[in-house]
Amino acid sequence: MTTLVRIGLKTGVNAVALWVAGALIAGIDFARGSSATGTVVGVVLVALVFGLVNAAVKPVVKFFSLPLIWLSLGLFTLVINALMLELTSYLSGQLGLGFHVQSFFWDAVLGALVVSVVSMLLNAVLPDDRR
Repeated sequence: MTTLVRIGLKTGVNAVALWVAGALIAGIDFARGSSATGTVVGVVLVALVFGLVNAAVKPVVKFFSLPLIWLSLGLFTLVINALMLELTSYLSGQLGLGFHVQSFFWDAVLGALVVSVVSMLLNAVLPDDRR
């Protein structure tokens, strides 16, 4: 699988996971476009921002919080995922994409849980062509 196809699949998985989180959790909102196409494009753009945040910021945050991750037996990664969702919300607001997470504790943490579960399920179904 080429790198471009892999990036497209990861963006698609992120888009579906973020959309499901927005549908299930009342505190996560996508600005609705004037058409279904506008909404889909908005969700995909937010998924791209989310992917960039996870690729650039998340490894640094995980490195500096390794002691907390070890002490909590890995549960602190849920808080880190919630922080990445909040950062995506902030950046999307700055870019005018219309994605907003209202409350950190309930909305972002539950949203991170939903995004993690949906991503895990979709990645289990999609082909993995690493050799």
